[in-house]
Amino acid sequence: MSEAQKVDDRPSAAPPTPAGGVDGFFKISARGSTFGREIRGGFATFFTMAYILVLNPIILGSAKDKFGHHLDAVQLTTATALVAAVMTIIMGVGGNLPLALAAGLGLNAVVAFQIAPLMSWADAMGLIVLEGLLICVLVVTGLREAVMHAIPQAMKQAISVGIGLFIAFIGFVDAGFATRIPDAANTTVPVQLGGTGALTGWPILVFCLGVLLTIGLLARKVKGAILISIVTMTVVAVVINAAADIKSWGLTTPKVPDDIVASPDFGLLGHFSLFGAFGETSAITVVLLVFTLILSDFFDTMGTVVGISAEAGLLDEEGKVPNLGRVLLIDGAAAVAGGAASASSSTSYIESAAGVGEGARTGFANLITGGMFALALFLTPILTIVPLQAAAPALVAVGFLMMTQVKHIDWDKYEIAIPAFLTIAVMPFTYSITNGIGAGFLAYVLIKTVLGKAKEVHWLLWAASALFLVYFAIDPLEQLLGVK
Repeated sequence: MSEAQKVDDRPSAAPPTPAGGVDGFFKISARGSTFGREIRGGFATFFTMAYILVLNPIILGSAKDKFGHHLDAVQLTTATALVAAVMTIIMGVGGNLPLALAAGLGLNAVVAFQIAPLMSWADAMGLIVLEGLLICVLVVTGLREAVMHAIPQAMKQAISVGIGLFIAFIGFVDAGFATRIPDAANTTVPVQLGGTGALTGWPILVFCLGVLLTIGLLARKVKGAILISIVTMTVVAVVINAAADIKSWGLTTPKVPDDIVASPDFGLLGHFSLFGAFGETSAITVVLLVFTLILSDFFDTMGTVVGISAEAGLLDEEGKVPNLGRVLLIDGAAAVAGGAASASSSTSYIESAAGVGEGARTGFANLITGGMFALALFLTPILTIVPLQAAAPALVAVGFLMMTQVKHIDWDKYEIAIPAFLTIAVMPFTYSITNGIGAGFLAYVLIKTVLGKAKEVHWLLWAASALFLVYFAIDPLEQLLGVK
């Protein structure tokens, strides 16, 4: 039993005088915590999730939009840190949960590799803002329960697993561990090990050592394992780059900057177009992309909020999260803020469990975590020397962590197992999260219908599947309608 629960279970015949000031506002004593525990928890959460300051700029910065434009790494780092700082503090004050927020892994992959190639960066970020606004509407109207019941739990878990494999594959490709075979059209194997069928060069060595270090630290359950690996391998890469003759590290060369501290660059703030995407691609594609973002963001948040609250012993007798409405509304606002700052959709982080493990039970811990993200705004020269080969092991590790959800899927029940498998497999194999979700939904509806269980399928799932059917058949439909 958690300490918070023990406090709640004590006899209430002579309740203590309610604490005032900061303690009373955050209910620190009431939840069985102390300022010391909240501060330690705030630091633990930051150091566990600070890798996003490196990974988000790399993921978004490595992609091109429809017009071949890249986002600036320094500006991305500033935007990522700013949104994380502001929204984490707002969650602490408004939601009073030890739940930090930052750019979501998986969601930024959708933006970088699925959405940006179809439109400009401003249009892509506009979709993130739109997604966040729609989530807020879902929360305010109470439709979140309807959406929650529409998607089977196993399908939600399959989506998480599929995104995990997709992220891991991106990590292997970004590091050069796996590459496209030049004559792919004339061979049955589309990818290969390294650039020539073998691992060669110092950069690949950095990646391989990084993977080994990361999984070793994770196995030992070292707090901040991902961040420790990124920092360590960046130092190794800097040393190797100074000592060896290396032609190219890719987008980022690990070289010690002239200055350690620099002023933040807010150039990307406000650089979004709310409805610009409708002018770059078909309306049905835009709708499906927004739906994919909402699905990933909304359900990931629900799972994270419940998980963190349960770990902290904050769930009530009915298993409800305190201040759930406000928490979900702030999370939706974080998505809006992330898109408006061009940092991709921001969401609640499961890494907040590290802070809970250190004793955090209230939103006061978020003031520490948010403050650390604010401090990071002035350390962009250090944060932007990390090469892909040092950061990509984290993508592989996160892929593993998301893969663990596969154990909850009933693989003996084909009406769930087959759609789940297609969801998981199609994402990395087609390099598309949207395709995976669509394949899973369509298979689920089809199998339920074939088994005479069509009435068990929620109408929202029927509607989504109809949209995906149009999405997959868009080319012949356009030809049939004479659009092309």
